[in-house]
Amino acid sequence: MNKTLQTIKYVVADYIAALIAWSLFFAYRKYSYSPDIDLWDSVLHDRNFIFGISLIPLAWVLFYTILGSYRRIYHKSRLKEIGQTLGATIIGVTVLFFVLIIDDLVKSNYQLFKYMLVLFVLHFGFTALFRFILTSVTAYKIHNRIIGFNTLVIGGNGRATKMYEEMESNFRSLGNKFIGFVNVKESDSYMLSEYLPHLGHYKDVNDVVKKYGVEEVIIAIDPSEHEFIRSIITTLNGSNLIIKIIPDMRDILLGMVKMTAIFQAPLIQIFPEIMPNWQIVVKRLMDIVISIIALIVLSPVFIFTILGVWLTSKGPVFYSHERIGINGKPFKMVKFRSMYQNAENDVPRLSSENDPRITPFGRFMRKVRLDEIPQFYTVLKGDMSLVGYRPERQYFIDQIVKKAPHYKLLLKIKPGITSWGQVKFGYAENVDEMIERLKYDILYLENMSIAVDIKILFYTLLIVMLGRGK
Repeated sequence: MNKTLQTIKYVVADYIAALIAWSLFFAYRKYSYSPDIDLWDSVLHDRNFIFGISLIPLAWVLFYTILGSYRRIYHKSRLKEIGQTLGATIIGVTVLFFVLIIDDLVKSNYQLFKYMLVLFVLHFGFTALFRFILTSVTAYKIHNRIIGFNTLVIGGNGRATKMYEEMESNFRSLGNKFIGFVNVKESDSYMLSEYLPHLGHYKDVNDVVKKYGVEEVIIAIDPSEHEFIRSIITTLNGSNLIIKIIPDMRDILLGMVKMTAIFQAPLIQIFPEIMPNWQIVVKRLMDIVISIIALIVLSPVFIFTILGVWLTSKGPVFYSHERIGINGKPFKMVKFRSMYQNAENDVPRLSSENDPRITPFGRFMRKVRLDEIPQFYTVLKGDMSLVGYRPERQYFIDQIVKKAPHYKLLLKIKPGITSWGQVKFGYAENVDEMIERLKYDILYLENMSIAVDIKILFYTLLIVMLGRGK
């Protein structure tokens, strides 16, 4: 499958749809003003028309990109695609209407509404039609096994074998091209090996994924292997995979199984995207805008803190050390120095409430978070976000993972200046407290949204203003 070519097809289709829709709409407006003019000659020689067809289709494509319309290009549902196109068209047409059309000379509000309706029908009609054709062609190829997604099965006995037989016997393929399976518990033989090659143990799954270009993983473990489910999910979540799990009857009764096609096997599906693409874009814009404002507004505080550190203890004003960020990538985190110089020259140590290494001014800085101000620069660089989880050093991550392997899930996102864990728990003084705080960071990971970020920022500001920081 050529994902780049498929994406280009959708981009070109959306561009042409927007071009046709705007051209017809512009002609309709011209005709409604003066029915007796030479319509197409008037349109083609109008600077506003040339301006419109040059920029508006590109603006639509950019808008769809922000919304994430071109992600997972082969995993599109025709019904969902129409719904998403409808929503995007309503927003886009409304913006276009108020930016470019509302100042037109019109006879009544009814005529304005009529223009908006015509633009909406034209744009939605052409865009939905072209997308429906492309998605239908793709669906046909998937259902008839012309194209498929390399799929790995985790589990090799009863449930895995039954699932494989059911999916392969469907007269309409779901697009899964099974390349093999990995086992959970060791055994001399596996039932699924009658159909698929055995590729190793589930702990080696990331190597198998890279080697075979796996796109989807189906977890089909037997009830006796359920104790391994958390470890399996933790191992998989570092990869950009679609994960599907065979549900129990309890999962079905609790409403956890959402069907998207009549003939597919019932599976709980976990997509790797934590937030919609448009929210990812908005989150990054918030990081940039708020960080710039903070660095400007807090510049007097910045200078005050520099003087405070410089006058109250010997040593550099700033303290920099390596932390682990998104995808396990190390980065340098800069803070105002709150400890005496050379306070940590041997084994890394966590600070405590009455830590003698902290200077008197450093204690004040930590209370009101002044030591964190330089991190706004790290956010601008893109190594951190305003809201995320507290980044740690590799030394402590190694200890945390031994007791709580699900810590690795956090590495899917950028660390933050503040976090749900910081608001609810505060600074951790030992590894056990880090693990206690971890549950709040995992909750954030599962509930990430712009609204949650705003709430956490608000409560962080409240804690700083009241001096309640731990």
